[in-house]
Amino acid sequence: MKDIFRLGAILFVICAVASLMLSLTNNITAPVIEQRNIQANNESRQEVLQVAEEFSEVKDVKGDLIEEVYQGTKGGEVVGYTIKTTPKGYGGKVEVMVGISNDGKISGVKIGNHSETPGLGSKSADPSFKDQYNGKSTKTPLNIVKGNASNENDIVAISGATITSKAVTAGVNAAMDVYEQKLISINGTGE
Repeated sequence: MKDIFRLGAILFVICAVASLMLSLTNNITAPVIEQRNIQANNESRQEVLQVAEEFSEVKDVKGDLIEEVYQGTKGGEVVGYTIKTTPKGYGGKVEVMVGISNDGKISGVKIGNHSETPGLGSKSADPSFKDQYNGKSTKTPLNIVKGNASNENDIVAISGATITSKAVTAGVNAAMDVYEQKLISINGTGE
């Protein structure tokens, strides 16, 4: 009986020390991780809306799948918006950053954090897939097709990763909808 209490006390001390060390490590690394996440988001915004020099968050713009909306400016003039969406793909949520210029065209799409299957769904980040969205109008929803695109609003799915292709397109469509329904009226852009 004495040995059981001694072993229990030893395990308790080991667990307490390990918990304390993990807590300290988390407190030390949390600000660094947060700063890197902010930097990665800023780089993504700049990549999808290259004409912008500065970005400011647009508050109170919500919609299905919308995580955040930023207004891009150059020389004090609004040049477009970046909209981050998180549609559900095959392996979980997929971060999709969409840039939309004032002329109502998609200026870029960047795939961020995701858990899609390597070699299949992860191909959504490849230029051969994501660049299909560039230049598309925000006025007409996009569709996923297998094979070849026959219409202007068609996006060719990644072979073997239709769920991921549909998820990314759902994210882009959600961003387009927010732009058309809410952002155009903020500054009278897009017309």
